Amino acid sequence: MVGPQYDLVGNPLGAVRATFERTAAAAAAESGGADPVAAFRGKDWGAGDLFRSFLFEQDGLGKVPVLDASNLGLIKPNTLVRYRGMVQDMLGNEYYIGAFKDGSTWRTNKFTDVSPFSMPHPCDSHLWERHLFHCVPAPGQNSWTLESSPGPDVRRMTNCLAPELREKRKRDGDDDTMDVSENGHRESSSFCKKPKEGDAHVSSSSTEVAGTVPEMNGGDHHIPGSSFSCLVKIYDMPESQVKLNDVIEFIGVYTFDPELAAPSDNPDDIMLDLMEDVTVQLPPSKVPRLHCLVWRKLSSHDYISRPVVEPSPSLLKGIRQSLLSHLTLVLGNDELAAQCLLLHLLSRLRNRVDVVTVGRLSLNFTGFNKESASIFGNQLYSLIQKLVPYSQAIPLSIDYLNTATLQPRKDNKSGRLVTGVLQLPQGTHLTFDETLLQTGSLTSKGVENTMLLKNLMESQKVDYDFEYYKLEMAADVQLLTLSEGKSNILPSDLVVPFRPSSVPTVNAGAEETESWRWYLATVRSLPQSTEPETYQMIQDEMVSAMRDDRSLGCSELSRWLTMAQIMASSFGEKSLSLEHWQMVKELERLRKQRMQ
Repeated sequence: MVGPQYDLVGNPLGAVRATFERTAAAAAAESGGADPVAAFRGKDWGAGDLFRSFLFEQDGLGKVPVLDASNLGLIKPNTLVRYRGMVQDMLGNEYYIGAFKDGSTWRTNKFTDVSPFSMPHPCDSHLWERHLFHCVPAPGQNSWTLESSPGPDVRRMTNCLAPELREKRKRDGDDDTMDVSENGHRESSSFCKKPKEGDAHVSSSSTEVAGTVPEMNGGDHHIPGSSFSCLVKIYDMPESQVKLNDVIEFIGVYTFDPELAAPSDNPDDIMLDLMEDVTVQLPPSKVPRLHCLVWRKLSSHDYISRPVVEPSPSLLKGIRQSLLSHLTLVLGNDELAAQCLLLHLLSRLRNRVDVVTVGRLSLNFTGFNKESASIFGNQLYSLIQKLVPYSQAIPLSIDYLNTATLQPRKDNKSGRLVTGVLQLPQGTHLTFDETLLQTGSLTSKGVENTMLLKNLMESQKVDYDFEYYKLEMAADVQLLTLSEGKSNILPSDLVVPFRPSSVPTVNAGAEETESWRWYLATVRSLPQSTEPETYQMIQDEMVSAMRDDRSLGCSELSRWLTMAQIMASSFGEKSLSLEHWQMVKELERLRKQRMQ
């Protein structure tokens, strides 16, 4: 076991270089003079395993500070950080000098923007590549998710504190030590350059630091309303593992160097010559870099602090009843609406068969007006915010449709993807308030936005505009519409007239809310199946229903089956039974009775 000889949080690059030089020296001895680092292209020489062991086996994850807008000016560059964000744009690959020979010693530039050593020219070297991703905070991310994985207080971590703040602490009486790399060398000044006049200055006051963050990161016109983004560089990864709109936790080396935005004074600086044009669009003076050592895609469970327990049907049934009772109270004691809302919240896209999407269940509550929407609609959306990781409420008015930028588009001049409202992480919940619609005319943009929303509702796809062509991107978004009559703009799978009998005045406790979050995340991840005998009996009932009611179509019968499968899952069952099928048929009877 390597043990504490490595300061993996305060000096991760020291560990990277020490493991590389040791492994390269061993490989050189075994190869008898042949190139010892050629085999390291696209592979890990042990540094990744070292960090994974520290993070997940030695409980080191909680010791790594979280990089966000509040502490951007506090964290010292070249320390280990965590960053959670959505992949907003995929910027291709970047080539860099991954390894070079310095005398008799092989050195590496992996996980850095510039070489920490003076590179002899010419020299033996290897050209490697890394993947570039522009990441932003997940749109619609609810505040409770930010509390799920808190990092340590950066102000108390002298090994990760920015130099200006560390000097202030030193003057105030705190001890401070020189940073020394694991191979015994003092850290290169390449990583601790003094700011030139006019460069962004990090104040020793936390209030002033927070005030400078928008200037550092808020000027990206490609991300309307975004105050913080990060350029993530991933190494040794197959192309298809990270996809657009994935929400990921990246753990790696944080770099933030305003001087990289200026042209290099050194004509022999090969590393800077190889940097892609993306640095012009995302200058280091505004957008920090994170050189990723470890990453993992996030699911709803990653935001929940509840201990891991076996999701037994008896446990899930109890939580189901508790959540259903609360939904009923929030919806003014409308039990039918609460039952349908629960199925809606548990729905997710499970499969695509040609143009058919399996598993979706969009919901339209009718009978709303502006007054009832301000009472029940606000209460309902407030509850949804507390239950799901990502949600947004959209006021669907004529003015909004005519002016909103819903469609993401590619800016071919900059090579960047300009975000739109419908660039969303998987599992986002959208609530549309259609009570704001009044008589008016849609512009061409309004018509285009209406078609985008309808396409999302019907096919769970969003057209991205690449100027000369449209590219359909798959989505998995829950859609709830509140309207006076049946929505023509957003044709939902399930239309339910809303009939409240009381005004909601109920609040749930923190522990109860946490159990509901766990329940929704767990049930949505359960596998679904149907025994052949049960499926045959349900199919026979469908044929009989179509014979009795000629107005029934395949889409409606498919919705019944989807609702029955979700109903089974809501009780913690992995297989659909006739009992669940009958429960859905009863729901349908009550719904149609109410619609007459």
